[in-house]
Amino acid sequence: MTVHTIKPNLQTLHGRFSREISPILTIDSGDIVQYQTLDAGWCNFEQASPFERPTKLAGRNRELDWGHALCGPIAIRGAKAGMTLEIRLNKIRTGAWGWSTGGGWDSYWNRRLGVVEGDEWLMRWRLNPDAGLATNQYGQTLQMSPFMGILGMPPAETGDHSTYPPRFCGGNIDCKELTESARVFLPIPVDGGLFSLGDGHAVQGDGEVSGPALECPMEQVELAFHLLPDLHIDFPRAYTNAGWITFGFHEDLDEAVMIAMDGMIDLLKEQYGMQKNQAVAWSSLVVNLRATQIVNEVKGAHAILPHDALAGLK
Repeated sequence: MTVHTIKPNLQTLHGRFSREISPILTIDSGDIVQYQTLDAGWCNFEQASPFERPTKLAGRNRELDWGHALCGPIAIRGAKAGMTLEIRLNKIRTGAWGWSTGGGWDSYWNRRLGVVEGDEWLMRWRLNPDAGLATNQYGQTLQMSPFMGILGMPPAETGDHSTYPPRFCGGNIDCKELTESARVFLPIPVDGGLFSLGDGHAVQGDGEVSGPALECPMEQVELAFHLLPDLHIDFPRAYTNAGWITFGFHEDLDEAVMIAMDGMIDLLKEQYGMQKNQAVAWSSLVVNLRATQIVNEVKGAHAILPHDALAGLK
């Protein structure tokens, strides 16, 4: 097991998913990678004041890298399309500043909520990772629960792909349950994997209804990577503090919910040997369905099976 370190700079960052981007690092299964990340908007990690407009990283090619600031990609030796990549989130520690907004720009959710017109409500935040607290310019505070919005790999199709929607191979999942100690399982779409991450969030509610969460850089994100050649899944799943989670992504939120439930039924069949109708019956009693996010072109849903929810089964 080797520990690798990645710092954000023009050589380690990109703003699109593509199987044609050369890996910045090749690791072995079992290795650990320690990242420092920028916020999604490519602002410098260090800022003079958390309450002033942050300065941007110089030299970015905006025409090529127009999406979120992602670190990577990294290749995993022996990774083949069809295998599963397990990512263990060992540590997630925010930087010292962040921002969040509401309304003031045109999007389908802002139109529906009636907040396109008028000023954008902008909050700038000082982050204290030791205390786990965020404080805005008005002196208001929030308890932080940091996680990475984007964990993913490029699809098999050639060309450049947006960083905004989540896909079967991960991407902009934006699930607030993927906090420190979670384990994320992603289908590998291309040989080598080519994993990237970014879009740090200090805190977010289910739905991410304004568009951004509390966006921030991360001082350290430590991930451990493990190849699972014999596990074959169609969509991401995760083992978290909240329980087992299965995900669904689709332009139609109803369909995203059903994809998440398909994944949960598969998990119940694997873990408990249930028949499909039995898994559906138990899901109605113990599985919780949530809207992960509704603002990334493709909507996300997740199904949660809480720990010990089925402890009474023999």
